[in-house]
Amino acid sequence: MGEAPRLIATDIDGTLLRDDRSLSPHTADVLARISARGTPVVLVTGRPIRWLKLVYDQLAEPLPAICANGAVVYDPVADEVLRADPLAPELLAEVARRLRAEVPDVSFAVEIVDSRQMRHEAHYPLRWDADHGAIRAVETPEELLAAPAVKLLVRAADQDPDAFVALVAGALGGLAEATHSSYSGLVEISAAGVTKAAGLAWYCARLGIEARDVLAFGDMPNDVPMLTWAGRGVAVANAHPAVLEIADEVTSANSTDGVATYLEKVFGAG
Repeated sequence: MGEAPRLIATDIDGTLLRDDRSLSPHTADVLARISARGTPVVLVTGRPIRWLKLVYDQLAEPLPAICANGAVVYDPVADEVLRADPLAPELLAEVARRLRAEVPDVSFAVEIVDSRQMRHEAHYPLRWDADHGAIRAVETPEELLAAPAVKLLVRAADQDPDAFVALVAGALGGLAEATHSSYSGLVEISAAGVTKAAGLAWYCARLGIEARDVLAFGDMPNDVPMLTWAGRGVAVANAHPAVLEIADEVTSANSTDGVATYLEKVFGAG
């Protein structure tokens, strides 16, 4: 990478946000200054579109976002999905069949309508937005798998997240991508080839920006493809061991504005 990156890509939870999911005014100011200088800043997240407002409310201007681990590319100014790469219903059905056969007590949820809505089995444990109008339980397994889904969410009681994602990936046998971004035993499944790196690469190609000119930040295994693709991949100090292992550099933790601290070193604090 040259002296200054041409694009900044950052994960949100555990990376840009503090542990209480707030964005520090300092970080918001740094991002605004970099954007004002003409360097694009892109959010690259496992979050669905409907969870972005919580972040945009804390930013000076809404930033483009690659959501659902790369499956959705979103323009918040136009409220437009530029690209979506969902799992087809037939593929969802096969993935669900394999996992039901391999994993006792498995339960599913799907992100549909480009991640603007979620459907879940009645026994699927909701963690964030159970009362949201876009969320509802389905009455039958067939209903859950009837529409294309940009992400399939998998839970099964208490699981070690690293072991559980390995179990799920083994059952899928390359049929789809399996990753995780939490410590609660949630596995996130996308269509084959859909990763944060793939979504970011598509977005950068639209802007004529090559991988070597991208600076990326992350903290969890779903960030590994993006951090290895980018010219410079930076982990926050609180990152998962798999991320610390592949990162080019490590900045301070999310709780101490690690992304902003690193960006000020690159772009200057003024």
